[in-house]
Amino acid sequence: MPQADPEAQLARWRRFRTSRNAALASEYGWLTLTSFQWLDGRPAAVELAPGLWSTDGTTAFLTAAASGGLTLVETGEPVEGTVSAALANEESLLWVQYGGADGRQVVVELAMRANKYAVRTRDSESPVFTEFDGVPTFGYRPDLVVEASFHPYPEPVDVPIGTANPLVDGVHRSVGELVFRLPGKDHDFHLQAEEEKLGALTVTFHDETNGAAPPELATAEWRKVSTARPRVDALGNRTVILDFNRAINYPSAFTPYGTCPMPVKNNSLDYRIEAGEKEPALF
Repeated sequence: MPQADPEAQLARWRRFRTSRNAALASEYGWLTLTSFQWLDGRPAAVELAPGLWSTDGTTAFLTAAASGGLTLVETGEPVEGTVSAALANEESLLWVQYGGADGRQVVVELAMRANKYAVRTRDSESPVFTEFDGVPTFGYRPDLVVEASFHPYPEPVDVPIGTANPLVDGVHRSVGELVFRLPGKDHDFHLQAEEEKLGALTVTFHDETNGAAPPELATAEWRKVSTARPRVDALGNRTVILDFNRAINYPSAFTPYGTCPMPVKNNSLDYRIEAGEKEPALF
C-alpha cells in the first residue's frame, strides 16, 4: 500500500472524530433513547409517554386527550382523539412529542421491527445525552490502515443474523468478502461486507478487544468500519483501504434500546483491533 503522509492521515482522522461526535450529539439522536416497548392489540398505556397505544398488526394507533400535551412532530397539531400511522418493516417515524417548556422535550418514535410495532422514547434531557463529551478511542494506529482485496459474490447472499434485541432477527446482505493481512499475522483474514450508498462497503466484526480487560482497552461487543467504493485496476482486481481507526460503535453500545445487527458468524478476528472506538460505558 502506498505510504501516505502520517501528519495528513492523523489530521483526517481527527476531523473524522469531530464529525462523528457531533453526529452522535444530534437532537433526538441515539443518545436520547430512554425506552423500547412493543405495542399490543388492545389500547394500553406505555412507559414514559401519555396516551393509549395499540396496533392491529398493519397500523399503529394512538388515542389521547388534548390535556396529555401530545402534538404531532410533523405539523405541531395537538393529538385529540385517535391518530394512526402505518410503516413497512424496518421503517421508523418520529411521530409525536410532549413535555418541557416548549412541548418538545420527548419525541416518541414509532418503529416496525420484526414485523411488529414498537415505540421508543427519545428524551432530550437524558443524562446519556446531556453528559456526552465524546466517545473514548484508542490512539491513532497507522499500521491498522490496510489494503484489502474485494471479492464480490456473483449475487448478494442474505444471511440470517441476530440483533441487539433478542426478539428481533436481522438479515446481513453479503455482497462479497474483504481479504487482508494484519500486522504480525501470516494468514489472510476474510470479512463479509454489505454494500452501502454509491458502492461503499461496510463490515461488522468481532475482535479480541470486545469486552476485554482491562476496561480501558475494552470495546463494545461488536463494531463496524466502512470503506470507499472499491477501486478497479487494469487487471480487474478490486481493492479498498480498510482503516480500523475508523471503527465505530453501533447505537446499541450507547443504549439498551437499540436493535442493531450483529456480525455474521464468520466475521470474527482472532486479533486485538486496538484502534477506533472503545466501549463507551454509558449505561
